[in-house]
Amino acid sequence: MKEVKKQGGLNAEIQSRIGHQLRAMYDDVVRQGVPDRFAELIRKLDGPEAAAAAAAAGGDTDKNNGGD
Repeated sequence: MKEVKKQGGLNAEIQSRIGHQLRAMYDDVVRQGVPDRFAELIRKLDGPEAAAAAAAAGGDTDKNNGGD
């Protein structure tokens, strides 16, 4: 049988460079954190169930339910 050469693959060095660049880019995004308006929206969408769970875990319920 004839061996078919695989085309289009990336060698280990290129994969490593891409991985390093992606980690650097995503680390920067993670360090930025979640904007306050998104965090507030998530708290509102979570509703009273999330506030009750946070209270049971010792969290600040006023902070978790938006103080409503």
